[in-house]
Amino acid sequence: MFDLLFFVLMSHTAYGDVSYSFPEEMKRGSVIGNIAKDLGLDVNTLSSRKARIDTEGNRKQYCDINLNTGELIVAERIDREGLCGKKASCVINHELVLENPLELHRFILNIEDINDNSPQFTESVVKFEIRESADKGSRYLLDEAHDADIARNSVQSYTLQDNEHFILNVLTRENGRKYGELVLNKELDREQQKEVTLILTAVDGGTPPRSGTVAIHVTVLDANDNAPVFSQAVYKVSLPENAPVDTVVVTVSATDADEGQNGEVTYEFMTYAFSHLSEIVRQLFFLDTVSGEIKLKGLVDFEEESSVELPIQAKDGQGLASHCTVILHVIDINDNPPIIVINSLNSPIPENAFPGTEVGIINVQDRDSENNGQVRCSIQQNVPFKLVSAALTIMTHT
Repeated sequence: MFDLLFFVLMSHTAYGDVSYSFPEEMKRGSVIGNIAKDLGLDVNTLSSRKARIDTEGNRKQYCDINLNTGELIVAERIDREGLCGKKASCVINHELVLENPLELHRFILNIEDINDNSPQFTESVVKFEIRESADKGSRYLLDEAHDADIARNSVQSYTLQDNEHFILNVLTRENGRKYGELVLNKELDREQQKEVTLILTAVDGGTPPRSGTVAIHVTVLDANDNAPVFSQAVYKVSLPENAPVDTVVVTVSATDADEGQNGEVTYEFMTYAFSHLSEIVRQLFFLDTVSGEIKLKGLVDFEEESSVELPIQAKDGQGLASHCTVILHVIDINDNPPIIVINSLNSPIPENAFPGTEVGIINVQDRDSENNGQVRCSIQQNVPFKLVSAALTIMTHT
C-alpha cells in the first residue's frame, strides 16, 4: 500500500496516470513512447526543469527519458518471468519528476509476455512400477511440465508416443495449469514384457510453438492390490506468518487395505512438482515420512508467498502410490512499518514564498495488505506547512 503526500504552500493540479504496454526483452535504447507528447509537456524545457525518472520504492530503473525528444527508452533488460513470475499482469510503476515548477507525473509500464521459454520437465526420466494385475483404466499421475511463460505461451497440450498399453488423459487444474495422467488401456503381462518406455511431449501455445519431452519408464511387477487412499484429496489450512518454527501445519493421513509390507504407508513430497516452488519455500517445511505430520522448519512471509501448494505422495511397501495436495494460506500480520521516502525537496525556501508553494514530495509505503497496509500521515502542529495526499483534491494553504 502507498500514499503520496506533498509539502504544499499553494494550489496544485493532480495529474492522471499514463501507461505504456510493450513486450519484454526489448533492446536497451528501444523507444517505449513519447511521454512528453503524451503529457503535453514542452520538450524544450525538459533539460532546464531537470526532468528525470524515479521509481517507487527504490526499485530498479528500467527506463529513462531522452531530454532532447521526450521519449521514454529502455534502460535495462526486462525479463518478465524474472520480474513478475507467473502473475497475469506485470506492471512497473515509475514517476516523471520535473522542477521549476515542481511536478510529478506517474506512469505505468505494462510488460507483455513473449514466448521465450520452452516447456521443461523436472526429470529426464519418470519411473513407474506397475503390477501386472493392474486393471484396465488404472491411472498414474505424470510429471507436469513447467513453462515460465504465461497464458497462451504456457503449456497448452501434451501428447504421448503411440504404444500398445497406455493412453494419455490431459486434465486442467483450477488455476488453469494442465497436467497428464497415464491410463492403462490394455493389461500388462510381465512374462511377455518386463519394461515399457514411452515419450511424453509438452507443447506451448506460442507462435511458433515450443516443446519439451520426458521419457516414461514403466517396470512391470508381479502380484498388491490396493494403493494407499488419503482421507482428503485436498487439505486446506491457514497459518499466520508469525507462526514459530516446529509449528504443526497439518497431518495428512492415508490408509492401505493391504496387510504387512504392502499396507505400510510412507509419505513424501512429490519432488518433481515441489521443485516448481522457490528454493526458499522448499526449505520451509518438514514432512514426517511415517506419521504424515507437516511442520514448519522456517518462517513464512505473507509478503513473499501468500499461498503455498504442497503436493504429497503416500506409497506402500511395494510402490503403489496415491496423491493429495495441501493448500496453505498464509495470514498477513502487521509486521512491516511504513517506509517514508522523500522524492523531492526544495530547500532552503525563500521567506517571501507564497502560501501554497510546493516544497517537497513524500512517498509513504507499507508492504502489509488491507488494513495493515493503510497509512495515515501527519505533520507536527504550529509549523507553516501542511500535508496533502495526491489522491485527494489539492487545497491552498491559508
